[in-house]
Amino acid sequence: MPPLLEVACFNAQSAIEAASAGANRIELCASYPLGGTTPLFSTFISVRDTLQSILKKSLLSPLEPPLSIHVMIRPRGGNFIYSEMEFETMLEDVQRFYHAGASGFVFGILTTAHLVDIFRCRKLLASAGGRPCVFHRAFDVIANTEMEAQLNVLIECGFTALLTSGNAKDALEGRDILSRLISASQGEIEIIIGGGLRSANVEMLLHMGAEWIHTSAITNDSEIADVEEVKLIKAILHNH
Repeated sequence: MPPLLEVACFNAQSAIEAASAGANRIELCASYPLGGTTPLFSTFISVRDTLQSILKKSLLSPLEPPLSIHVMIRPRGGNFIYSEMEFETMLEDVQRFYHAGASGFVFGILTTAHLVDIFRCRKLLASAGGRPCVFHRAFDVIANTEMEAQLNVLIECGFTALLTSGNAKDALEGRDILSRLISASQGEIEIIIGGGLRSANVEMLLHMGAEWIHTSAITNDSEIADVEEVKLIKAILHNH
């Protein structure tokens, strides 16, 4: 099967546009300038309810998994070292979105040593009740020399996937480390390649064998996924 497409959406309209254009999964968040934060609960409810009707006329192939919504859990922009109050907010948010039907969650917490915060991540994973959880690009703050070891930590914690640009500002720059991580994952955790990917460059990374490609598909200043861009990326993935 060709790689699947996840679209980061920072508002309800973007999520609806991306889903209508054939995205396999929506990563729902807020605050595009901050790299994504926890969305408003009302935004999730709006997207969830609207996507139910979109599913009836979905562009997805019968061989592809059903459209899903992963919710980002990130209380603020900036670093990934959180206070106790911020962490409690994250736990509460996971529970709230869980009971409202979120398909999965996207989060990442680091220690002051810039390593995976095992204790807190395990608490969030437990709160997610077995739904898929992705460790996000907080991973790209971890030192290059620690990446394989920390990937194993994610596997041991129970994360289903890692979203990463390969310790770089974008995935093209990080392609060597991405290749290392995909090799090291040994099929025990999905590697989602993300960071600056658009239709003009995504094909350059498909040889790595990643199962998911991540993009916002934003091509202008609107902070809304470009429908034609989503369709074009999807076509490139299918033709690979």
